[in-house]
Amino acid sequence: MKICIPTETGEGKTASVYGHFGSAPYFTIYDTEAQALEVVDNVNSHHEHGTCNPIAALQGRAVDVVVTGGMGARAVMMLNDQGIKVFRAVPGTVDTIIGNFSAQDLEELTVHNSCASHGCH
Repeated sequence: MKICIPTETGEGKTASVYGHFGSAPYFTIYDTEAQALEVVDNVNSHHEHGTCNPIAALQGRAVDVVVTGGMGARAVMMLNDQGIKVFRAVPGTVDTIIGNFSAQDLEELTVHNSCASHGCH
């Protein structure tokens, strides 16, 4: 399973989780089976509000889960339509998120509990 986590830097497991999915400078993708990391520069980070294209930002990578501090309903729907589940991150690092996800200790984000504006997280 591949978990995508928006991060402030490209520092791997020690990178801090970024507060919002679409404007994150980087995506850190953790493969639970291979126990390997890939860091992706988010070329879509400077989008206007409501125009985030999360599928394009991930450049066609086979991601199963996104764990993020916040995401709007449209982005949640786009990811869900691709079979990608979305969970709310807790503050911390990529390593923290991997541990919380493995322990099934993260809230799933849906269109009903997603962000309505950039100020929600």
